Amino acid sequence: MLKYFAAFEVFFEENLPKLFLHFKSYSLTPDIYLIDWIFTLYSKSLPLDLACRVWDVFCRDGEEFLFRTGLGILRLYEDILLQMDFIHIAQFLTKLPEDITSEKLFSCIAAIQMQNSNKKWAQVFASLMKDNKEGDKNHSPALKS
Repeated sequence: MLKYFAAFEVFFEENLPKLFLHFKSYSLTPDIYLIDWIFTLYSKSLPLDLACRVWDVFCRDGEEFLFRTGLGILRLYEDILLQMDFIHIAQFLTKLPEDITSEKLFSCIAAIQMQNSNKKWAQVFASLMKDNKEGDKNHSPALKS
């Protein structure tokens, strides 16, 4: 899951640099909010009808859409989140406002660019996985002897 968080942060920094720095200043990492969003497919944090729309697109487009949705949520509430401290951000992201509309959310999701240095989500994630495997080889006890 850590590689997914790392890939998410690449696109978070690219799409929402001010909010990214704000989260960094509080050491607020994606595992604090994203794991709950992803593992429940947004069913705990979004109204059910909206979560169902996310599920539909996820089934069509794959895992990238789950992370794009997370960035869309952050984009939608960026102005509010920039005014909050760690505790309030964590509480807010655990249970999002009930009045969130699908039009606003999906507009924010559509505005998210899932491309970094001409690499798409799958390429960034694969690169992180490759780096991890190479790191494992370099630290393998069998290779040291």
